Amino acid sequence: MRTVLLLLLILPPIAPREQQQTIVVSAAVSLTDALQEIEKKYQASGGAPVRFNFAASNVLARQIANGAPADIFISADEVQMNYAVSDGAIDAASRRTLVTNRLAVVTPMDERQPIALVKDLLRDSVRRIAIGDPAAVPAGAYAKKYLQRERVWGPLESKFVALASVRAALAAAESGAADAAIVYESDAAASPKVRLAYVVPHDSGLNIVYPAAITARSRNRDAALRFLSFLQGPEARVIFERFKFGVVVPNS
Repeated sequence: MRTVLLLLLILPPIAPREQQQTIVVSAAVSLTDALQEIEKKYQASGGAPVRFNFAASNVLARQIANGAPADIFISADEVQMNYAVSDGAIDAASRRTLVTNRLAVVTPMDERQPIALVKDLLRDSVRRIAIGDPAAVPAGAYAKKYLQRERVWGPLESKFVALASVRAALAAAESGAADAAIVYESDAAASPKVRLAYVVPHDSGLNIVYPAAITARSRNRDAALRFLSFLQGPEARVIFERFKFGVVVPNS
């Protein structure tokens, strides 16, 4: 009993969750639904509070490079993560691939002529196709690469509505403002307001990965590392898979 009392006097008390410093996570907007659900699991396990900043990856990379407060950056592609790394805004040693994804074509729920193949996008009835801006948004860049490989980018170019994020493209299909949208499979799975036309197969030549890393200016590195590790753990894995992300199992 005396030994136990001595240990209690020596060990520092564990701070209650409400006294722990909040982790700020800047994450690609396509991760919104999955990360919000994972965060609930993390809170239930006693983890530190988490505040998300969701936006297009190119926007987040520039925010972080310009000194915006963030502990973790999760990008929807390597390009934007590389930009932040080259600017010295990322702790490169903490970088890891978190999940993967695939492109999907979705339509409004009331679409009368089902789309099943990429060539169906050429039909006159498909007048507007919403995509992320290929010059800036990862989903848009992936879409352009896919359509160029299918040799339909040129014939379709006049139909494209280039938007500021993949969720903006999804919203255009949800509202009927676009006849189709090219988004991520995870976006299609998260929305009950669109019809999934088809998923771009794995052999499309795309390598859609989401790298994650701790920022160089993180003021809460230990807590950020714990959350990053939780994102690669079994509880998070189940949620990612339910939202149609491919899970990357860390090296043992």
